[in-house]
Order: sequence, then structure tokens, then C-alpha cells
Amino acid sequence: MPTPRISKVFGAVNVGSFRISAMIMGISETGEMIVLGSGHRASQGIKRGYVTDMAAATYAIRDAVERAEKNAGTRVQSVWAGCSGAGLSSHVAKVEVEVGGRRIEEEDIEQLLLAARDSIQPDGRMVLHAQPAHYTLDGAHGVANPTGLHAERLGVDIHVMLADGAPVKNLIEAVENAHLNVESVVAAPIAAGHACLSPEERELGTALIEIGGDVTNVSVYAGGMLLGLKPIPLGSTDITDAVASAFGIRRFQAERLKCVAGSAIASPTDHREMIPVDGPGETGGGPAARGADERNRIPRAELVSVVTEELAKLTSELGKALKELGFSGAKGGQVVLTGGGAELAGIAEFTQGALARPVRIGKPPALRGLPEAHATPGFATLAGLCLYAADDPVDIRSVGSRYQKTMRYSGFGLVTRVWQAMREYF
Repeated sequence: MPTPRISKVFGAVNVGSFRISAMIMGISETGEMIVLGSGHRASQGIKRGYVTDMAAATYAIRDAVERAEKNAGTRVQSVWAGCSGAGLSSHVAKVEVEVGGRRIEEEDIEQLLLAARDSIQPDGRMVLHAQPAHYTLDGAHGVANPTGLHAERLGVDIHVMLADGAPVKNLIEAVENAHLNVESVVAAPIAAGHACLSPEERELGTALIEIGGDVTNVSVYAGGMLLGLKPIPLGSTDITDAVASAFGIRRFQAERLKCVAGSAIASPTDHREMIPVDGPGETGGGPAARGADERNRIPRAELVSVVTEELAKLTSELGKALKELGFSGAKGGQVVLTGGGAELAGIAEFTQGALARPVRIGKPPALRGLPEAHATPGFATLAGLCLYAADDPVDIRSVGSRYQKTMRYSGFGLVTRVWQAMREYF
């Protein structure tokens, strides 16, 4: 089946601690989302979601984007960048204005959003998102579009996502140094929510847990919006490090053991199964693993024991985070695991037992052109970035005449902008 004509193209790059991935997605003339190309590589210069080496991070970003461009057969000049670190925090701001029982017009909504914009108190932090989730009429929630309705009071619930300014600026600079413009920096939990959660799940109440390499983001959705967020400085890399330390092997060997033979659920046959530490083609010239036999093999039961011990630490922190976010008791619901750490065998069952809640694995939606290797939890945030870009949700900071987009001007565009400014202010 031939690829339909593409009317618009989006580029996305997800800068993680374990891998850096890029995707190019197009929208056809019929509105279908089509993945044109994607690529990834091992992360460099990133630790716990923060840029720690500008040159290394820039190189890795450029490499990942070039791989996606090669697969897509096209180039992109700008991207939507995912941010998983930077001290992300989230809250909901509620604003109401009096309308006196008359019919609500578009001007009333604009004035409401202006009041909401002015009410944001970032406390010296950077506002990544400030989006209206839904409107209220005389306190009644769940109004998608109040235009044409009558009410005494018109209100809106605004979801505000804050981040530390310096880490976000470092991320933007790393992307720009890779010769790319940044359309927007998107918080990873919001992008992952676009990819993994249905509108009904976001409405009924769901906890989305994104297990990355160094950071696990716990976010709670209800009423159609993200209500709270808590990052945990633990991730799948901590499990890898624990395996490497327990058996005295190198990290790349521990990562392979974890992915190939690791599991969150013990089996009665684990103690009889021996797992080779050396991969195919390796000479085995290095030191043998601690407790290994003469062929450098370890019991699978010991590997599973190390994995589950680390997972117990992570799920303990997850339980505390969910309780702090109010996702406990009767108020709690389903939990969705995503991110690269959610690819560990048996992790859904382990987490379900630890949290005493139904748990499922969140993956990217079925998209035309999405490679099978990228239709996994580890690439959910990347796909969500493209879906978010295509959705282009309203941000209240773009409402009103006082708002000015941050853009670069040069040449004739600069002269035009200066002339417009002179006419506006003088």
C-alpha cells in the first residue's frame, strides 16, 4: 500500500539517561499519523535526566536524529524535546470569574484564561506547560467548551508543569548545538500519557509510572488531566549496577544478563538453570563472575534474587510517592508501567503484588510505519512527543495580545520585527 501524501512533518527527540531516541512523524492529508523514520543510540553526557557533558550530549542527539532522518528519507530543522529530569513538579490552579448569568462568549473565555495566566506563581522556576484541562460552570466540572452556555461563574482548571530553569536551558542548548531548533520542551510524563493512556483512563484516574534509566516519574491522572507528579531518583540502571556489583562483572555484561535472563518473578526451576555471563563470541578472557562455575555461568536464581531485591526498593518508593499524591485507598485505581524499565520480564506482576493494584504495561499506540523494535514501553515517550506535537494543546501563555512567542529573527525578519515593536510601543 503506497504511503499517502504527507501534509505536515514533526520531529521529536527524547533525551534519556540510558538512550537518546529520535522520531520523525508525518500527518497525511487524511489526518492519519505515519511514522516516517526513527532511530536511537546509547546516551552520552546525561545523568539522572540532567545534561552533565554538553559536547557528548550534543553528539549523541545529533547522531540519533541523523539515524531517524536516514530511515525517514527526509531532514528536520526543529524538534520537540522530551525532558525527564530538571526537578519536574506539577499542580492544578483553579480560577473563576463572574459572568452574571448571561450567555458566555469567546471574549469571556479569553478573559478567564488571561486571569489564569496572571495567577501562575512559578516562584523563580520555569513554566514548561500551563494548559486548561476543563472548564467549570457555577462549580460544575467537566465542561469541554462553555461557549454559548449560561452561568453565574465561569471557571477553569489549569495544569501547570514547573521545572528548574538551568537544566532545561542546558537541554535546549544541547539540542541547538546539534543544529536543530527546539519547538518546545515537553515534560516526559505528559508525552508518555499521550502515548499510553486512553481518554477514559485519564478521566477515571490512573497512575502512570515511567521507569527510565536513572529516573522514575510517577504521575497521577484524573478528571482528564495530570493532577500531580513526583520524580524518584531510581531506575533500571540501578538494577544493572546491583547485578554488576553482586557478581563482580562489567556493566555491559550485567545489562545483558538483566535483559536476557533477568525476571521479577522467581520460578521453581531457577536454581537448576545456569546462565552464561559471557555473551556469544566473547572470549571470556576477563575475570570470572563471583560464584560462577568453570564455564563462567551463574545460577539464574541468584540473578533473579538480585533483581527482585532492587525492585523491592523501587516499589517501596513508588508506594510512598503514590500515597503522597493521594493515589491510595479508595481514591487509587489502575497503575500503568512504561519506560525502558517496564520491559523487564514479570515486572507488572511484581508491581501489582507490591502495590496491591491492577497493573498493566503501557506501550505506544499502533501507528503506521512504527518499527516493531520501537513499539515497546521504552519508546512510548518518544511516540508521545510526536502525538503531543500533532495535538498541539492550548497553552494559556499564548492567550492575549501581551504574549509574544520566543523566536529568532534575522535579516529582513529582524527589520520587520523592530518596526513592529516601534509601532506598538511608541
